[in-house]
Amino acid sequence: MREKIAVVGAGWAGLACAVEATRAGHAVTLFEAARTLGGRARALPAQLPGGEPVMLDNGQHILIGAYSATLGLMREMGIDPEAVLHRMPLRLRFADGGGLAVPSGWPPPLDLLAGILGARGWSWRDKAALVRRTLAWRAAGFRCDPRTSVGQLCAGLTSRVRRELVEPLCISALNTPVERASGQVFLRVLHDALFAGRGGADLLLPRVDLGALLPDAAARWLAQHGARVLTGMRVQSIGRDDTGWQVDGERFDCVVLAGPSWEAARLAESAGPPKSAGWAQLARALEHEAISTVYVTGGSALPAPLLALRSSAGAPAQFVFDRGQLGGPQGLLAFVVSASNEQRELLQQQVLAQAREQLGLADLQPLLTVVEKRATFACTPGIERPPVRIAAGLLACGDYVEGPYPATIEGAVRSGKAAGSLAPA
Repeated sequence: MREKIAVVGAGWAGLACAVEATRAGHAVTLFEAARTLGGRARALPAQLPGGEPVMLDNGQHILIGAYSATLGLMREMGIDPEAVLHRMPLRLRFADGGGLAVPSGWPPPLDLLAGILGARGWSWRDKAALVRRTLAWRAAGFRCDPRTSVGQLCAGLTSRVRRELVEPLCISALNTPVERASGQVFLRVLHDALFAGRGGADLLLPRVDLGALLPDAAARWLAQHGARVLTGMRVQSIGRDDTGWQVDGERFDCVVLAGPSWEAARLAESAGPPKSAGWAQLARALEHEAISTVYVTGGSALPAPLLALRSSAGAPAQFVFDRGQLGGPQGLLAFVVSASNEQRELLQQQVLAQAREQLGLADLQPLLTVVEKRATFACTPGIERPPVRIAAGLLACGDYVEGPYPATIEGAVRSGKAAGSLAPA
């Protein structure tokens, strides 16, 4: 039966939901408050120092080979992932050459074992401790007490392994410091990336802006298949009456809240059913972490498109990306500060000092510093995330909705596809 479905929010979860519901034969209307699609993974126009326009992103994102739902959706939208993503084996190497790099093409877990044994700057004690702990995690089915933090989970590892492997992996995947991050979610990410299939741990670095990576193509696909995509339309309220759901006065059979948790909570509270208030309370209780990206120009080419950085209180960036090697202008670098504070000027000064000390780059010019204040929910031990079902005919999707993954593009896409397959429900 063809139903009218409203999807409120056109981030990656909302787009995946709208595509899934449209494919099922429903009449879908997608509402987006912003003028551009993509939510917290979107393109931003900027200008280089000479006035040349350039498309940046609201944050430098990394995908991995295990993102099966995201890569599958891209292919369905007519996008070839191999053309728009630079694939490289998992590499957490620093500018001085230290760190771990997993070889390409090996089956798991032999690739990880080879990477551990070949890690530069690590002692045999470092390597043996990680091998033992990895085997123990595998024997336990990559599960632990939900109350365990990543810090507690990795307590037996050496300080070098924690500093050069665990902390970078945790902060990039969960955007939460190891002392506060969920050990169970971390183990799920490790399993799917490193043990579930060949190439799962490969890093996929965008060669195009995030809009071209999926949102633009998804919007075209939806329009071609009869869906309405309305931008610049912030939904004010939703409610239910005898005829169905009302979204700002328009009737629908089902509504999916696909915006960020705080926007979804606002609309759920306005919905009316008693269950909606409890759901909104769970959504509002989530804590959030910021991610900052400091774009600079004037840099020389790095040894690789991605380098790990040694992070500390005064040197906040964990990674630097050479956008010149990823389809962008030469000399454009992106420094990523996960779980960051929100002080743009201080971050910018600290990153420039970090670049001088760790990369030997002394003549960088700041271009743009983007602070996404609520980039992700804080993925803490025992966290209670709101479910997909809010009330009859009212659903939610997003990277924060109940599920096994942290706040990642893959988590958003999986959640969106699940909600789209349930609608109307």
